[in-house]
Amino acid sequence: MPLRITQRECTSGCGEGAKAHAQNSETVLKVEGCLYVGDAELLEKICRDIRSETGHDLTLDLADLSFLDSESASVLCRLKREQGVALEGLHLFIAKVIELTEAEAIASEYRPKSDESPRRPESLEPTPRLRIVR
Repeated sequence: MPLRITQRECTSGCGEGAKAHAQNSETVLKVEGCLYVGDAELLEKICRDIRSETGHDLTLDLADLSFLDSESASVLCRLKREQGVALEGLHLFIAKVIELTEAEAIASEYRPKSDESPRRPESLEPTPRLRIVR
């Protein structure tokens, strides 16, 4: 199923779960279909453009999302964390995928980088006990 994104503007209560106040406008993007990583990155760019053009708060309505892979979930977590985008209408499975992806992102911050090999402190390095003198 192809991805479909529908935009609507809300000014005072967009419906159930909406956070908009009378003086604060909000843009809601309804996302339907299968969300793959390429589509998720496009959605991230769309959110960035809408926020810069309008200054509105953004909400993604994911109630009609039928598929989400882990890479796309990572992009949604980044949207939530870096741009403050609200995610609404999550089905239990999709909510769990996003929750696990967020936990993985937090845990990865504490892991050593792959190019950094763990080194022993110099005090624990073996010191040579024999010296050959000629």
